[in-house]
Amino acid sequence: MNGEPRDTGTGYEQRPGTVDRRLVETSFGTPMGELLRRYWHPIGVAADATTTPRRIRVLSEDLILFREPAGDAGLLYPRCAHRGTSLYFGKVEERGIRCCYHGWLFDRTGHCLEQPCEPGGGRARASIRQPWYPVEERYGLIFAYLGPPDRKPLLPRYDLLEELADGDRIVTDDNSIGTGGDAIAPWNWMQHYDNVIDPYHVAVLHGSFSGTQFVDLLATMPEVRFAATPQGVIAEAMRPLDDGKILRRVTEAVFPTLRIIPDPAVSRFGRGESIGWLLPMDDTHYRIYTAIRARDGAARNRGTRPNGKRWQDLSPDERRASPGDWEAQIGQGTITLHSEEHLGSSDRGLALVRRMFRDNLELVERGGDPVNVNFDQENVLVRTRAGNFREDAIPA
Repeated sequence: MNGEPRDTGTGYEQRPGTVDRRLVETSFGTPMGELLRRYWHPIGVAADATTTPRRIRVLSEDLILFREPAGDAGLLYPRCAHRGTSLYFGKVEERGIRCCYHGWLFDRTGHCLEQPCEPGGGRARASIRQPWYPVEERYGLIFAYLGPPDRKPLLPRYDLLEELADGDRIVTDDNSIGTGGDAIAPWNWMQHYDNVIDPYHVAVLHGSFSGTQFVDLLATMPEVRFAATPQGVIAEAMRPLDDGKILRRVTEAVFPTLRIIPDPAVSRFGRGESIGWLLPMDDTHYRIYTAIRARDGAARNRGTRPNGKRWQDLSPDERRASPGDWEAQIGQGTITLHSEEHLGSSDRGLALVRRMFRDNLELVERGGDPVNVNFDQENVLVRTRAGNFREDAIPA
């Protein structure tokens, strides 16, 4: 107007952003929901399953976890097959869980064993099946399979949790992204998985912007190589050491939800010490279950804040002033707007992970089995690559 240049790029010109729903929605029948249901997922630590029923939310489903007195865990649909009251209010007995309303008794695989209000204890009770899911326990965690029964794979084993040195043992953790605070993260799980294979943010967010949240060495901007592997994506971040060697720090995303992040304190060199499984509870909540190979039973410090405080001890003002992963990821919103992203070369790892998801979404839709499902006991062990490695520098 009046010969002055018109403003451009203002918020008024911004159109509503959109979400790539195929990547983030987890409920039954959605593309990602069907893909994730082809895998075993941790739903709790072993101590979570007791003779007191426990509510569980996984892949947008509400379920009831319990343990029979003999020791076997069960995972059932919560609405009683009789009249729909929740088995959360049930009582666990020797043979299963009894509904509070009319006393129907179900075993851990959903068979109806008793109907006290019916003649003869329920002559047709054998025809009733409470929906249930298979569970197995390993590494101190309880895993569940929520997918089609005829496609149920074997529960994997992992070399870094199987091949233990003297003094090592496995300890478990149900914390979220190392906060020591809330176990449930209130945003979409894919935002965290994008972060796993992003080594550049370590130097910025954890190394300079918010001070040294891990160690000074990781504040150095690394030289990075990304690569797709048969089981996921790896990021190799190289940093010089004072003795002329280099630190080759390898982070691994194992499809579909595993994160293997080397010790951020770089307290020793060698292969990774822990595996974390992201559990998408629904589209806007997730948590992380971790199995750690701990030396002499003690897990290592996973990181600090600049003033030495734990995350849960920081005030809201301190979290705003020195953000970490929690703040950066919740800052993207409960589900980030993919249409508003402007990805660069530093995001190549993220692009590789998303491509693997899209390829496997299509594979499942065509009736195939996705990557990393295994039906052969001979091949159940997964070899991992992550770790902090001290190596000779490559000559220029």
